[in-house]
Amino acid sequence: MNRTNAGAGVNLLALRSHNAALVLELLRLAGPPGITRLELAERTGLTPQAVSKITARLRSDGLVTEAGRQASTGGKPRTALRLVPGAGHAVGVHLDRDEMRLVLLDLTGAAVAERRAALDLGAGAAAVVGTAAREVGALAGVLGEGAARSSVLGVGVAMPGPLDHVHGVLQRVTGFPEWDGFPLRDALARRLDLPVVLDKDTNAAALGLAVGSEGGSFAYLHLGTGLGAGLVLNGAVHRGARTGAGEFGHQVVQLDGPPCGCGGRGCVEALCLGAVARGAVDEAARVLGTGAANLVALLDIDLVLLGGRTVASDPDRFVRGVGTVLDARARREGVCSPVPVRLAPGGPHLVAEGAAQLLLAPLFGRAEG
Repeated sequence: MNRTNAGAGVNLLALRSHNAALVLELLRLAGPPGITRLELAERTGLTPQAVSKITARLRSDGLVTEAGRQASTGGKPRTALRLVPGAGHAVGVHLDRDEMRLVLLDLTGAAVAERRAALDLGAGAAAVVGTAAREVGALAGVLGEGAARSSVLGVGVAMPGPLDHVHGVLQRVTGFPEWDGFPLRDALARRLDLPVVLDKDTNAAALGLAVGSEGGSFAYLHLGTGLGAGLVLNGAVHRGARTGAGEFGHQVVQLDGPPCGCGGRGCVEALCLGAVARGAVDEAARVLGTGAANLVALLDIDLVLLGGRTVASDPDRFVRGVGTVLDARARREGVCSPVPVRLAPGGPHLVAEGAAQLLLAPLFGRAEG
């Protein structure tokens, strides 16, 4: 998927400035009816001249077009501008231990195409990078060739952590020691000749939720083949000073409990997955609720969202079980309104869509993607 000429996507990545992000976000929110330059200036606090320069560059790159003239209120009718959704696209890739999900989003965050493929992280880095590169190429192929294909901004990759998202390097994927220290971001970028961003699956999902309908401070708990958390504090994804925040599954809740793949004993992840393997879903939900209660006590968050394929297999029981534990904690502490628990929206493509937002969100100044 070699890119030999600079397209709109490349130019768009260069627009990561505060002022351009303000304008792009207002254009995105305005939708098809658009917004005038005067309104952009009023709502951003920028001068009309600055807005004109920014929008002129966006129009030159094909990212913005005229949406028609607004009705006159006594003066000369003003021309509205609107975002061109198909002028830029981002690929999101969710690498799980045994499968890969991919989505292609346009600038508004709408899904244009999706793919799914079997995956084996134990097959090694070369095999996984090769499979990912082929699947990304096939997904981007729906755009055709030429200018449409060049609108792909890059690829966001989300997978189990812990990992260093700043340098794009894996640290320790539980159960797959051969991945320790592998520079996945750079390896995939070389293969695709596209910008690549890497983050934990839970952080990507949390970002996707934050730029969607969820605000404030919340925790996204992902129970699939493993267990982790994505944290959003005051509207921004919290990764921590060493990018290690959200290793929720490896908090010890039972001293000398069953061994965990991380090398510890009595971790929430081991207890949850062990209960699920025995068919004891209610027990798994209570264990998950115990971990969630610890998180609520530490961070005083507004909301707990649940997701992942294991939760999706019996969502009502997981939501009810976690909620019961949080309600009991609230009663013990005399809290009038316990922290609510809900199933995260987005379904099986939540993580992949969040991975694509790792590229899109910063362009619009949203949620510190």
